[in-house]
Parts: sequence; C-alpha cells; structure tokens
Amino acid sequence: MKSSNTWHPAHIRAHRNLSPTVREFEIRPEGGVKPWTVGSHLKVKVMIDGREETRSYSLVGLHDPAVYRIAVKLAAEGHGGSRHVWSLEDGEELTIGEPDNHFELAFNAPQFLLVAGGIGITPLVGMAQMLAAKGADVRMRYAARSAAELVYADTLQLTLGERLQTYCSDADERLNLEREIASLAPGAQMLVCGPLGLLDAARDAWAAAGRPPADLRFETFGNSGHHAAEPFWVELPRHQLRIEVPPDRTLLDVLAENGVETLSDCCRGECGLCAMDVISVQGQIDHRDVFFSPHEHRANQRLCACVSRVSGGGVVLDTAYRAD
Repeated sequence: MKSSNTWHPAHIRAHRNLSPTVREFEIRPEGGVKPWTVGSHLKVKVMIDGREETRSYSLVGLHDPAVYRIAVKLAAEGHGGSRHVWSLEDGEELTIGEPDNHFELAFNAPQFLLVAGGIGITPLVGMAQMLAAKGADVRMRYAARSAAELVYADTLQLTLGERLQTYCSDADERLNLEREIASLAPGAQMLVCGPLGLLDAARDAWAAAGRPPADLRFETFGNSGHHAAEPFWVELPRHQLRIEVPPDRTLLDVLAENGVETLSDCCRGECGLCAMDVISVQGQIDHRDVFFSPHEHRANQRLCACVSRVSGGGVVLDTAYRAD
C-alpha cells in the first residue's frame, strides 16, 4: 500500500541522447507543471512484462513552467523500467505522479560540496545552478566511467567553472573523498548522489572526519547492491505464507502481488516507510538502502522491502499485520 499520490496523464514533448546510455526526456503533464524544488523526483508508471510498476526519476535543472525534465540511464541488468521509458517516442502518453522531495537542499551552511557518481548527477544539476545563482560557496566533484558518460558536464562547467572537477575511471582518475572533506569549512554540507558504493564510502569518510551526520545528505539513484540479484525465499509467519522473489522483482512488488499490504513511498531505500522486522535469515542480506546506518545493516534486525535482497537463501520477516 503506497503512500497517497495523485496521478496525471502526460506526454513526451521531446527527448535526446546525452550519452550512449543516458537519454533526457521532456514531459508535459496535462493540467500543467506543479511547483517543485531542486532535489525532487517524479514517479512514472512503467509496464514491465505486462505488469504496471512505478519508477522514480530525479528532476533535472531548475523549475520549468512548461515541462518536467528527467534523464534515464538504460540499465542492461535492471528490471526493465528504463527500457520501457527508453521505448517512448515524442508525443507518446504516460502517467506520472506529482513531484516529491526526499533530498532537500538547505541554504544554511557556509559551504557546499556536491558529489555525483554516474547518473547520480541528475538531482545535483539544479542544486549547483541554484547555489551558484545565490552566490554560495559551492564546488562539485563528478565521477563517471568515461568522459562520454559525464552528462551535463558542459552545463555544469558554465555554471561552476573551476569549481567543477570531473573524474573518469577508464582514465584511472579517482575521487579522494577524505581530501575533499578535510578541506571543507566547519559546518559545511556535503550532498551525494550515486551508486551504493559511493554512498558507503562517503558516509565512512564523513564519519572518520568527525563531521556531524546531519551535515551529510545523500540519495541513491537506484537499488544497486553489493551482490548480484538472485532469487530468494521469504517466510511471513503471521500470514502463514512463503513466497519466492525472482531476481528481476522486488520484495515489495511480490508482497503486494500476494496480498500483503506494506506501506511504501520512495521505492528507492531512502524513506524507510517499508521497513520490516527480520526474525531470521539464511544467507546474507544485501540491504541496498540508505535509510539505515551501517551499524543497523550489520545488525540485520530490519530491512527495506523496496530494495533489500538476500544472497544464498532467504529471510523470515515479521509484518505489522495482526489478525482480527
């Protein structure tokens, strides 16, 4: 059972390739663009193997009264949401939600460091533009696999100039988070978006530097984990139910398919609304969320049903369900 959301018909006004794997879409909703702030995402209905599912994509740039802009990376090993969006041509219809923000930008810091990995650049483009326009002390570090995948680098170069530094892994260039954090002023904020490995490294480096946890903000662009997705089983004693979760489905989706109502919102492991209690586990939980702390992940007492998986077995879970 997802949190309340209003859905609207919309259509693709235009699209363009930003790189061999990233495509930008301009979406015009019927009824007009709703107000939104940088860091917001847009939910989009997608069809995967005949099933309707929901995906969230960060809104790019600053508010445009005519369209929403999203950039979608084609994920060869994904569940199919990106393939569906990539199949849409100009003029085609789609169904979208209203903008929501779990990655708010505050303006109460003396300095800002924006860190992006790959397609994680999308919510940070607008942040960079807004901070630069306000005259804030801001710099950005942007890492990607290759120069071709540094989408929006030209836009960001115009916005930030020398305050933008890029890193390409195929050129053996590496971002040194420890050095970047050490150079920040007291009270500075770091905002990070990218794959799970980058977020883990950022949290570790931030904690090691003794920085306040509240000054680190992060968002994941998807549910990439530490292990390849594989099938796993789930037992729910209160429901007298055992289900199988295939590698291309989420636990949250399979629960809903089997009549188990679970509150959810972001579907990206960020808000914690879908968290469930772990009774026991066989194998290893690949948590994939950014809601719980590393300590809580190691404790394996709760997991986020929208992104977490199990490698090498399955898990017994407790739900909020209580029989009448």
